[in-house]
Amino acid sequence: VQLKESGGGSVQAGGSLTLSCVRSGDTASNICMGWIRQRPGKEREEVASVDPDGVIIYADHAKGRFTISQDSTKNILYLQMNMLKPEDTAMYYCAAAWRYGGTWRPTKTSDYNYWGQGIQVTVSS
Repeated sequence: VQLKESGGGSVQAGGSLTLSCVRSGDTASNICMGWIRQRPGKEREEVASVDPDGVIIYADHAKGRFTISQDSTKNILYLQMNMLKPEDTAMYYCAAAWRYGGTWRPTKTSDYNYWGQGIQVTVSS
C-alpha cells in the first residue's frame, strides 16, 4: 500500500483547506483509513478515521470543523478542514491499517501500518 497526500499549504485563521490522499498498490476494501497530525513539539495524534463499513470517528479537536470522506472506490481519502485555527498547524499524514476480522479499527496511531510522507498545513493568526 502506498499513500500520497496533497492539498496542504498556508491559510489564515478561519480559512479552509482540503487534503487528499491517494491509495495505490493493494486497493482491497477491508482497510481502515485515517488522518493523523503532528504539531510542532507534540506527539502524533489522530484527527479522523473511517473503517471499511464507513463508520467515522473524529477526535474532539476536529468535531464540527473537519470532515473525512472517501470517493466511491475508497482509494481516495479526503479531509475537509474548516474554521482552521493556528493550533491546527501541523504535518498531516494519511495512514492505513488492514482489518483482518470483526469490527477492529485502529485506536492509537501505532496501529496504523502504512503512512504517507506527510503534508504541511500552516495556519496563521
